[in-house]
Amino acid sequence: MSRICQITGKKAMTGNNVSHSMRRTKRVFNPNLFDRKFYWPEEDCWIKIRVSAAGLRLINKIGLNAALEQANAKGYLTEVLILDK
Repeated sequence: MSRICQITGKKAMTGNNVSHSMRRTKRVFNPNLFDRKFYWPEEDCWIKIRVSAAGLRLINKIGLNAALEQANAKGYLTEVLILDK
């Protein structure tokens, strides 16, 4: 599974490590991702998604159903693991 948030679409970025002598080497900035289980009351089931810290805050702010619809409309939601019904 790639390092992409399924709610916000955040993914790994590349940049430079800059030393004290200003020497630059490539590095990767990974998003702060978590594998979380959420109860989805509209479908009466548990789902498992990979979400960033910003995605968790968005779910708390607008709700799980609205966040999933928004992510699906933008194309970030590739696969949701439905645990049980």
